[in-house]
Amino acid sequence: MNITVSGIGYVGLSNAILLSQNHKVIGLDISSKKVEMLNRGISPIKDKEIQDFLVSKELDLKATLNKEEAYRNADVVVIATPTDFDNQRNQLDTQKVEEVIEDVIRINPKAIIVIKSTVPIGFTSKIKAKLNFDNILFSPEFIREGSALNDNLYPSRIVVGGQANQSQLFANLLIEGALKKNIDVLVTKPSEAEAIKLFSNTYLAMRVAFFNELDSFAEKNKLNSIEIIKGIGLDSRIGSHYNNPSFGYGGYCLPKDTKQINSNYQDTPSILMAAIIEANSSRKDFIANSIIKKNPHTVGVYRLIMKHDSDNYRSSSIQGVVERIKVKGITVIIYEPLIKEVHFLHSKVIKNLKEFKELSDIIIVNRMTDEMIDVESKVYTRDLFRAN
Repeated sequence: MNITVSGIGYVGLSNAILLSQNHKVIGLDISSKKVEMLNRGISPIKDKEIQDFLVSKELDLKATLNKEEAYRNADVVVIATPTDFDNQRNQLDTQKVEEVIEDVIRINPKAIIVIKSTVPIGFTSKIKAKLNFDNILFSPEFIREGSALNDNLYPSRIVVGGQANQSQLFANLLIEGALKKNIDVLVTKPSEAEAIKLFSNTYLAMRVAFFNELDSFAEKNKLNSIEIIKGIGLDSRIGSHYNNPSFGYGGYCLPKDTKQINSNYQDTPSILMAAIIEANSSRKDFIANSIIKKNPHTVGVYRLIMKHDSDNYRSSSIQGVVERIKVKGITVIIYEPLIKEVHFLHSKVIKNLKEFKELSDIIIVNRMTDEMIDVESKVYTRDLFRAN
């Protein structure tokens, strides 16, 4: 089949790689740098498995900036453009998704459109009615930054919302490219598929918030967080996974998805959804206050990225901690190799790690690394299990 993937970030590129093992795939993006890198066999995002596949596998994949070329002969168009949360409108901004849908309908109305961008519950049904076009599916993505392709090769499940025959066709494309056998597949309606995505991520955010609040209580009352969490995890209903305390949830998905699910609850009684968002904010308050109480002159921030093997620091929780510390007049310096500027968040970016360590009275680290072992006495972290 001819397949086009619009947007070659984490979601789009991992799907393009997966599908191009067996089909002709065109990756469309507005970034000339991404397109050039991909056509040279270089991954524009940090994902070891994607880079390995680009080098070692026979993939029928090319990238382009030209939407006419991308859509003209496509049997399937996968939309993976970003949808940031619009705080003024109190919902995800779907403008780019809508633009892609309109372009595809204009250029190639026979194509099946599959939305993988995260959208509000009810969006797919509304856009189908608005444009009087029925060949639109929604298929949520369940991937982690840094292991996006691996999560598509070994998916936890495949969910597709839309017409049954079209949904099964797309599910079969994903199954065909995967390495995992006996994958759970759910074909449902678009709004239910949208809800599965948002509620899944909101549950994960709730789990992060729960263990963070447990850790806040334990630290304040001088209890051993590790033993408490281990003991809780021995209950098979809870399990010993996704339980490592942090400075809060952040990144591409959880902040915007929790806000969107809370927005969808406007007309439904709810306490929990809003509380998850509030808990994440209060955790940053607790972390910042714990550091402020130590009366440092200079606080060093080691890495803004959320976790190991990531090149994303968008909406990272540590940035919220930095803002709270700076309000108290404390000097903050940052070590983040991904930042080329000399200042970020109105704080100086130190390029030399040795100099950074020497200048810092306290170093806050969301996820501990061997680079910090020699100054461990200066480090403040809640990374108890050395895991993402």
